[in-house]
Amino acid sequence: MSAIFDLSLQCMESLTELNSIGRLCRKRWHLAFAAIYSSRAFSHFDKSSTSYKKIVPDNCIIDVVQNSFPDVEQSSLTRLVKDKSLDNLVTLGGVEGLVSALKTDVEHGIHADENDVLRRQEAFGMNTYRRPPTKGFFSFVVEALKDPTILILLVCAGLSLGFGMKEDGPKEGWYDGGSIFVAVFLVISVSAISNFRQGRQFDKLSKVSNNIQVEVVRDRKRQHISVFEIVVGDVVCLKIGDQVPADGLFLEGHSLQIDESSMTGESDHVEIDTEKNPFLVSGTKVADGYAKFLVTSVGMNTTWGEMMSSISQDSSEETPLQVRLNKLTSSIGKIGLAVAFLVLVVLLVRFFTGNTKDEDGNVEYTGSKTKVDDVINGVVGIIAAAVTIVVVAIPEGLPLAVTLTLAYSMKRMMADQAMVRKLSACETMGSATTICTDKTGTLTMNKMKVTKFCLGHESVEERNITSIASSIIELFHQGVGLNTTGSVYKSDSGSELEFSGSPTEKAILSWAVLDLHMEMDELKRSSKLLSVEAFNSEKKRSGILMKKNGDNSMHVHWKGAAEMIIAMCSHYYDSLGNMNALDDTEREKLNRLVQGMAASSLRCIAFAHKQVSEQEYDDGKAKVQDNNLTLLGLVGIIKDPCRPGVRKAVQDCQYAGVNVKMITGDNVFTAKAIATECGILRIDQDMDGAVVEGVEFRNYTPAERLEKVDKICVMARSSPFDKLLMVQCLKQKGHVVAVTGDGTNDAPALKEADIGLSMGIQGTEVAKESSDIVILDDNFASVATVLKWGRCVYNNIQKFIQFQLTVNVAALVINFVAAVSAGEVPLTAVQLLWVNLIMDTLGALALATEQPTKELMDKRPVGRTEPLISNIMWRNLIAQALYQIVVLLTLQFGGEAIFNVNEKVKDTLIFNTFVLCQIFNEFNARKLEKKNVFEGIHKNKLFLGIIGITIVLQVVMVEFLKKFADTERLNWGQWGTCIGIAVLSWPIAFLVKYITVPEKPLFSFLKWQNLKNIFIDNKSAT
Repeated sequence: MSAIFDLSLQCMESLTELNSIGRLCRKRWHLAFAAIYSSRAFSHFDKSSTSYKKIVPDNCIIDVVQNSFPDVEQSSLTRLVKDKSLDNLVTLGGVEGLVSALKTDVEHGIHADENDVLRRQEAFGMNTYRRPPTKGFFSFVVEALKDPTILILLVCAGLSLGFGMKEDGPKEGWYDGGSIFVAVFLVISVSAISNFRQGRQFDKLSKVSNNIQVEVVRDRKRQHISVFEIVVGDVVCLKIGDQVPADGLFLEGHSLQIDESSMTGESDHVEIDTEKNPFLVSGTKVADGYAKFLVTSVGMNTTWGEMMSSISQDSSEETPLQVRLNKLTSSIGKIGLAVAFLVLVVLLVRFFTGNTKDEDGNVEYTGSKTKVDDVINGVVGIIAAAVTIVVVAIPEGLPLAVTLTLAYSMKRMMADQAMVRKLSACETMGSATTICTDKTGTLTMNKMKVTKFCLGHESVEERNITSIASSIIELFHQGVGLNTTGSVYKSDSGSELEFSGSPTEKAILSWAVLDLHMEMDELKRSSKLLSVEAFNSEKKRSGILMKKNGDNSMHVHWKGAAEMIIAMCSHYYDSLGNMNALDDTEREKLNRLVQGMAASSLRCIAFAHKQVSEQEYDDGKAKVQDNNLTLLGLVGIIKDPCRPGVRKAVQDCQYAGVNVKMITGDNVFTAKAIATECGILRIDQDMDGAVVEGVEFRNYTPAERLEKVDKICVMARSSPFDKLLMVQCLKQKGHVVAVTGDGTNDAPALKEADIGLSMGIQGTEVAKESSDIVILDDNFASVATVLKWGRCVYNNIQKFIQFQLTVNVAALVINFVAAVSAGEVPLTAVQLLWVNLIMDTLGALALATEQPTKELMDKRPVGRTEPLISNIMWRNLIAQALYQIVVLLTLQFGGEAIFNVNEKVKDTLIFNTFVLCQIFNEFNARKLEKKNVFEGIHKNKLFLGIIGITIVLQVVMVEFLKKFADTERLNWGQWGTCIGIAVLSWPIAFLVKYITVPEKPLFSFLKWQNLKNIFIDNKSAT
């Protein structure tokens, strides 16, 4: 033991010497101590060792993996923001201490090299959270098995299998029951696979929608990265509408107000500052102001991450159309249940009265002479037939068709620059009657450049800028460089400039730097910001209070919409720096100048200034003064005119019966110019009432608004409240309204609208979360594409309804008539399940994936209350169903004599003809109104492929699976007859489309009030 004690002492000495090497994690040293102690202790008992040798020499250094950030632990960073503890922050050295410990820089951010990012991810984790496990394939199989009809069929199949094997032996007796088992297995498999694929589709879409782009400072410049790439130590830039992407600490900024309602439920905004509350929580949203903050925790180390990991994504959203279809399915199911019950009663009565014969012509039930097994077998067969009628009658393929067409259209819309966030938007967009669109960035390119500069009411040419007084140039530098949310990055070589911010900010900054020779870095060093009034779409202006470091003089600067700023001014500067009174005459001249710029499609921005005394400023809490200002000057910013293709997109919408209204914050003259260029306004159009300002619309009485809202095409100088007011008015008048929006304040209008369309590039996260569809390229042409896809979804569903109801009606009538008259059903359980599989799954897949056509935009929008099954669909459906019923009942009662065949072949002919009629009727269902049902069929390879697969499977069912499907082989002549009968459905569909139908829904004539009116009219006429 003394030897071991000596070893431990020497080990401790070695560790003491090593401890001076550097500050390392205590846990790692514990591990090192245990490893060395154990190895030496065991070496003492090694028999081959004759003498003790010192294992750790004096000059040895143990290679322990070092923590890249030894001065701070993740647990303390996590608690810091969760507890919002200022004491803990002081303990960690304050914000400055954490910036140093995390090896970052407030101005320049982290180094963006791969190794640095990797080290941070290893030390503090990634900005992702664990999602609850998605439902596996087996869970969808279990869901499908919960269907009552499927369960009844399985029971029937089990009984049939048992009695069949007992009666005919295992070799022959398994066919009937086994066939039903196989058919049910196919139905369950297809249903489970479809739902499983849909779930996977939603997972993919949620990943795309959650991949937010965030502005960070790395390697001395601002850049956009994915929210998932943020690491601890990053300096993130926030502006109004942004979502806070991780937990962190406020570094610098102004007027920062945070909406923490998503985390705390409190609606009051929380003010963030350096002293009292520097803590920013991930998942909250910026309500006002702008800032930079230091990321301290990411992913699962944040409260938001913990919360999101426990929330499962709901991929079973029911759309309004699916709700309507479920009601339709329920109604048809009740009819099917009633028919099945009647068939069950009729067949049981016939069975027990001795009117049912087997294949050999023998009476199946002969009273007490009949074996119990035979009775049970006969009853099970009858129940299986009745249940199968219910299976065919219930069109469960309708919800599946909706799912398929929505999933298909969502995928294709993504390729067309539209990301669907809510399924219901796909179908609702097809019913849209009005689109309220923004101007900037949606109708226009949003690429801006300053092309006009005015001091007072005089224009300044680029070459004459040098003649402007230096004091005015200095004030412009302050007004542009400090009163901005943008930034200027200059490379080390100094030859490359990079501007960031909104398009307007970038245009003004580039003009100030390139034309007015503004030095951004020098400007920030020579002055200090004291207070900021951040820009938002209601105020349409932003202001700052700043102090010059040289002479401690204090200045107010305002920037914003020209009319707003001019109204705040009492004087103006000329080019020589002289201050002149802004009387009514001068004010009128300036207003005409602004109107002239606007008529030339220029966005007019004004700058104003005022020097204030130190007494008017109270520790940064004084409001930035906005009266008695001096106008510095005006700049006219030209944008690229309409986006390419926008005019045609507007015309397409108008031709489709959809009104396009432009709602903009610009003045009336700019709005008119752009609206005319886009085709929203016509040159010869009566402008009285077509163009209004937001304040005018707002001041109308509710009755006046409802009266005039339809005529309004352009609303200028509008606030988000005005947009919301217009949406509410349009909905009151029965319109289905789609609205585009990009700002935080657009959220109420986006939520109020039937379809909210947010902008993927310029849109804030608040706007995107409030919307149903995100337009990824901010282009109005994509809005028109979404409209076309919405109509396509609705049209595809109607095609499938027509196709499916034809099958339902025909199958129910044939089986009911045959059961009542002959005591047997010509279509067996397995055959009906096969038909069910064809129409529910393959039919849905074939018809639900039709692409949008030009004809869709030739129709007027579908109203809110229009029936799902139109009169045109009833006409087509009844014609085909009647034809099939007549033909198949003829085969049922006269088939044996006509074709000179036995009953088994006759039943096979009925089954084959019935299936082929459905296959050929799928072609008819492609076009509800057009006579040429083959138009564009070569483009839909999927449709042709499904038709081909269905025909091949039908041939296999008839010719090779005789035992399974209970069929007999048919000769070439019989096949030709079946195909000939099915082909006749084409000319019938062609001729039927010459029959005109009333526009008024068919069932509206059956309402009691209508019948009463007809009766009264007839009585009065006599």
